[in-house]
Amino acid sequence: MSFFDNLFGRPLRLIFILLAALVVLATTLVIIPEDKQAIVIRYGQINSVVNKYHANERFGSAGAGLLARIPFIDSVVFFDKRILGANMQNERVLTTDQYLLEVDAFARFRITDPARTYTSIRSEENLKGQLTSILGSSLRNELGKRSFASLLSAERGNVMTNIQNALNREARRYGAEVIDVRIKRADLPAGTPLDAAFARMRSAREQESVSIRALGQKEAQIIRGNADAEAARIYAESYGKDAQFYDFYRAMQSYRQTFLGDASKGADNSIILSPNSDYLRRFRGD
Repeated sequence: MSFFDNLFGRPLRLIFILLAALVVLATTLVIIPEDKQAIVIRYGQINSVVNKYHANERFGSAGAGLLARIPFIDSVVFFDKRILGANMQNERVLTTDQYLLEVDAFARFRITDPARTYTSIRSEENLKGQLTSILGSSLRNELGKRSFASLLSAERGNVMTNIQNALNREARRYGAEVIDVRIKRADLPAGTPLDAAFARMRSAREQESVSIRALGQKEAQIIRGNADAEAARIYAESYGKDAQFYDFYRAMQSYRQTFLGDASKGADNSIILSPNSDYLRRFRGD
């Protein structure tokens, strides 16, 4: 009796052999999807990385497909190649103008070095949690240096760029790259009266206005003092050049102010002086 006759004559043995073959095949071959990166672990160490992400790679040419491994010795750990998200919710941030904001933000990142991710933090979920925590810390540090009004202006773009750069520096330590960071919502906490918030904003602007006005008055006084000093210097120089003309000019100004000062308003400018008064000497030709 041949081997095959003996084999097919005993169905239980055939079934056992087929099951054993399927087990060996299942533990030997692993399917690597196109959107996954695989790390082969052998004796607790990284043996190889399969289908690793590369910038500008062509779809279908990165190494996805069947992977043969040593059964019961090699293990495979998968990491996503797609863009992943780390969402932060209801983080309370105090701005420089003492506004307590509830901020919701998110970051989009990609694992670019799965070997480093595995050795530093082990799994995707741990990486998401770590980046979410770092995002909250970076957000507090950056918004804590800004005013509430800056978050409503074009300066918000600079804020997001700074947060993304800070988060990216930390993400590289875990083999990841941050692609984008956005604030979904930045609101006052629930129950905060808007009228009180507006009153605080109005008070801050009034204080700023008073400060600017005081500074303007100070500068005006300095300018006026310098101008008076310059005028006095010019008068002094003029008096020194021709004292007699200067005395005559000052006398004419005094006469105009005394006799015609309020005439246009109908005021009575009647003055009784002696003809020999020293004040009228210019009329006598002295």
